[in-house]
Amino acid sequence: MDTTQAQGRLDLEALRSEVEAGRIDTVLIAMTDMQGRLQGKRLTATHFLEEVVEHDAEGCNYLLAVDVEMNTVEGYAMSSWERGYGDFVFKPDMDTLRRVPWQEGTALVTCDLVWEDGSPVVASPRQVLKRQLERLSERGLEAFVGTELEFLVFMDSYEEAWRKGYKDLEPANYYNVDYSLLGTARIEPLLRRIRNSMAAAGLAVEDAKGECNFGQHEINFRFDRALATADGHAIYKNGAKEIAAQEGCSISFMPKFDEREGNSCHIHLSVQSEDGTPVFADGHDFSPLFESFLAGQLACLRELTLLFAPNINSYKRYAKGSFAPTAVAWGKDNRTCSLRVVGHGNSLRVENRLPGGDVNPYLAIAAMIAAGLHGIENELSLEDEFAGNAYETDKPHVPTSLREARELFADSETAKAAFGDEVLEHYLNMARVEIEAFEAAVTDWERYRNFERL
Repeated sequence: MDTTQAQGRLDLEALRSEVEAGRIDTVLIAMTDMQGRLQGKRLTATHFLEEVVEHDAEGCNYLLAVDVEMNTVEGYAMSSWERGYGDFVFKPDMDTLRRVPWQEGTALVTCDLVWEDGSPVVASPRQVLKRQLERLSERGLEAFVGTELEFLVFMDSYEEAWRKGYKDLEPANYYNVDYSLLGTARIEPLLRRIRNSMAAAGLAVEDAKGECNFGQHEINFRFDRALATADGHAIYKNGAKEIAAQEGCSISFMPKFDEREGNSCHIHLSVQSEDGTPVFADGHDFSPLFESFLAGQLACLRELTLLFAPNINSYKRYAKGSFAPTAVAWGKDNRTCSLRVVGHGNSLRVENRLPGGDVNPYLAIAAMIAAGLHGIENELSLEDEFAGNAYETDKPHVPTSLREARELFADSETAKAAFGDEVLEHYLNMARVEIEAFEAAVTDWERYRNFERL
């Protein structure tokens, strides 16, 4: 941890000192909702220290029972009009306390959600991941994860984009700037501010690079323990949008904004033993554990896709020749496969290329761990690697719609065994809500196609 990163992290003693010195006056308590967004409250720092540290805080349990527009919807067991939309408890995880450098005088703490009796809200994304990490820990293992989140930068503010109906927006770049130092320099002031702000919030930033779509970029962070990576991912995504807004522009993590390249979020995962020894490699070869873990990813990929691609738009990415996968296959350093194995020795890991920029990191990482444990527990054998162009293969196809993914998830015995009925039904309902909302909408595509000519 470098000096800037270390200064970004806080403990209670340091927070008290900062509050007494007048440098921090606000503490955000944050949870991550089903859509991967930060939700919570802005507390005065004195109230946080005097009351919330010892007694926690409360928030309406509809935060895990609404759609992306915060509409109350039917079908959730935990929260409804019939149950009165009561509260659950925001329980701060003090290990996550950090500065928010892009907001003056502000700190943030990530919270777990529990019920009043102290039992976990099992369908909350952070609790879903923690349960899978517990299952891994029972085997003396720990997951380390890195996420690679792409986004589009537009020179329009969020308000301008809204007023334009998200049409005719001005991209930050007018051509493909993948790896281009010249092209990325055009937007470097924004990227630099995001990078430095995230480092000052205690995240370990590695690099930024251009991508293929117009105005598309990516900022990457050092891998970390799975829970810390998911927490950091959610904070970074929220913070990058806030910083862009302050700079008068906008950022979108939408999986497929237009017909060009979509926004991906590749997830790299490796496993270590309790003493910190990587367990995926066995000399120069795959360890038996890694072979079974990877075989589990293949076996469960289709039925767990809902947790990698949770929205209607997610499935627009999966197109031939798009660098987004279409085939359930694995290969060594092969970007045409859904599962790309990279690194060697202690750095050997699996990269899941299904998730897009809309992914909820807690749920996706939990799904990868559940799939890996399925492979280990059943001693699954690993099929031969795929060499060549996986877009041209008869391998099983990645689900092509949210409806298909929902049906596969509903029928998954692996999902039921790993997550339990409550979690399964909760996220099946989330998918149902999105499908019904989309099917009720009339799109611009339909108007342009049908208004005059039909």
